[in-house]
Amino acid sequence: MLKTLFLPIYIFIFLSTINTSASTFDKDKDTFEQPRLISLGGAVTEILFAIGMGKYIVGVDASSSYPPKVTSLPQVAYHRRLSAEGIISLNPSMVIATTEAGPPEVLQQLKDAGVELVILPHEPTITSTMEKIALIGNAVNSQDHATKLADKIKINIDSLLIFNVPDSLKVKVLFLYARGQGNIMVAGTKTGADEIIKVAGGTNAISEFEGYKPLTSEAVISSAPDVILLMDSGLKSIGGTDALWELPGIALTPAKANNRILTMDGQLLLGFGPRIVEAALSLHESLYPESTINTSGN
Repeated sequence: MLKTLFLPIYIFIFLSTINTSASTFDKDKDTFEQPRLISLGGAVTEILFAIGMGKYIVGVDASSSYPPKVTSLPQVAYHRRLSAEGIISLNPSMVIATTEAGPPEVLQQLKDAGVELVILPHEPTITSTMEKIALIGNAVNSQDHATKLADKIKINIDSLLIFNVPDSLKVKVLFLYARGQGNIMVAGTKTGADEIIKVAGGTNAISEFEGYKPLTSEAVISSAPDVILLMDSGLKSIGGTDALWELPGIALTPAKANNRILTMDGQLLLGFGPRIVEAALSLHESLYPESTINTSGN
């Protein structure tokens, strides 16, 4: 039976720095026009749908994959490699993106064309997720729905999540960011992978560096991970489980000895959107499938 433990309280930051309305008043027609939103970034798209604004989205970027209905919406390329023409052609009233969006010259072209841009923080943390929810709700005049969503996430995290697993029992997790055999990176500290592993009650097997660095046998062997964690698409890109065990150093780890590989949907695992609670719970249950940790203090 799984036992959930207490999560340190993350401060909810509500920044109301944008003052725009979800509906635009047309003085000539004496009517309100519905917004036409373009969402750039998987978490942004999920938040818009979660606060009831999905029906106003007229375009998304290639990283937006959830909820499933977004696959029927027009795509405007990947949010880091945007084209101004593709966005402008959809006649948006507002484009919502994160600081990852670019290149800068395209963003400037959108501004010059009179497109309203809302740029949000991107840091892969729960605090940043709460901040994005508040900012998006304010931008599209859906503050009440955004507040309810943020409150629900906070309550669930505080009462159900972080799993205060004793250090001696924590599972050491090595996250590999794979994009084919020739492009495999290891997640260090201050990464989305590091954050979600901690939230789920595990510990990052890599603590010697920040960010992502190329996979080396030395780093893998010295980290001695209990579990290898990848995105579903990452494992597929390198040829599956058998190919994973053949990567430098992986066969010499406790993870190999116990045959422990975990994969998750990439947007769920690292998206840091409104499904953050679901992601943490799912990862925790996979890390500790037979947990008997007592959280009552008895």
